[in-house]
Amino acid sequence: MKNLAILSSSLLLVSTCFADWPFWRGDLAGSGTSSETKLPIQWDKKKNVKWRIALPEAGNSSPVISGDRIFLTQPNTEKKRRGLLCLDRKTGKKLWEKSVEYEAKERTHRTNHFCSSSPATDGERVIVAYGSAGIFCYSPDGRELWRRDLGAIDHVWGYGSSPLIHEDLCIHYHGPGKGAALIALDKKTGETVWRFDEPNWKPGKRTDGFRGQSDGGIIGAFSTPIIIRAGNRNELIMSFPMEMKAFDPETGKQLWSCEGLNPLVYTSPVHHNGMLVAMGGYYGNSIGVRTGGEGNVTSKRLWQEVRHHGGIGTGVAKDGHLYMQDAGGIAYCIDFASGATKWQARLPGRGNSWGSFLLAGDHIYALSQSGNTTVFKASPEKFESLGLNELEERTNSSIAVADGELFIRTHEALWRIAGPGPN
Repeated sequence: MKNLAILSSSLLLVSTCFADWPFWRGDLAGSGTSSETKLPIQWDKKKNVKWRIALPEAGNSSPVISGDRIFLTQPNTEKKRRGLLCLDRKTGKKLWEKSVEYEAKERTHRTNHFCSSSPATDGERVIVAYGSAGIFCYSPDGRELWRRDLGAIDHVWGYGSSPLIHEDLCIHYHGPGKGAALIALDKKTGETVWRFDEPNWKPGKRTDGFRGQSDGGIIGAFSTPIIIRAGNRNELIMSFPMEMKAFDPETGKQLWSCEGLNPLVYTSPVHHNGMLVAMGGYYGNSIGVRTGGEGNVTSKRLWQEVRHHGGIGTGVAKDGHLYMQDAGGIAYCIDFASGATKWQARLPGRGNSWGSFLLAGDHIYALSQSGNTTVFKASPEKFESLGLNELEERTNSSIAVADGELFIRTHEALWRIAGPGPN
């Protein structure tokens, strides 16, 4: 039975099946990759729209999908509540809603709304993190199974990391800020299995967007950890301020670390062909390293680029290349093993982007803050746009996929997009 559980978990480490999108970025590896090849590449506010469900206020989280159910976090600022919506995937009808009141003051950036973490589900439960309000577990029909108070998050820009469900564990980065920790909970009871307390980072003289400051500027990680397979073991990878770390997801034992990041990190690590790339934000540093290391592997890293291209959204990997965008809407193709930029191009349409890329076959989907999605070809030769699709509603979210359809959360609504895809 244990081998069966390991096999089942391993299947979630890579691109997701047709029916489900159970985590932010789809799978445990955070790949942002779908095995589906017939997703729609053309839509607008009317074309190929199956439904549009209005939401009560803006939010930055993305939907997750299990079978015929969609789970989406939703703040209610006026009532000081943080909630979880369950919607019918085919109709958009609300099946249930659960929320918790949190009256204490919690700092955040004006554009980083509360409930910015996306849920996680394994089909038997759905787990959602509400920052200082705690982490909650519900059954698919909305019964509360457990809750945990992990302590207050106090950071000037709030929080944004989303939980994962791996075998019998819920793994979550509860941070950034004082008391931040990477925590594994028993998914059935919420009890702590292991905890890594984040150190007090001393950045020294900075080279990123806070260049020239010593031990000053914004420090923190908004990254969601990933779980990948490295040889005969699983590795839990987290991009912290200053360095990337690997842990045994079962025990929390530190396996290796690699220095070279700047103190501010937005994106999650990207895994490809036994390699990892982590990117800092706000003119931050990027590093490439091989998986499977031991101890401090900084001297063995593949590459480092200072004041590199890292943005807020996470990229995707295909055929030895990383595709990503900076916060200003410029897309890049980077050689995964060397860090060399193959091309860069401004994406069509309007606006910057917080969203992460989606890869399906040879197509990459890039959602901007203004609500337009550029579909372009995953090719290291040149940037080739395949279409620009306008919803005309602002968003800081990422696209979810299920059964040949796209689900896009904007500040105003949740959209279900379906239609003819590529052959």
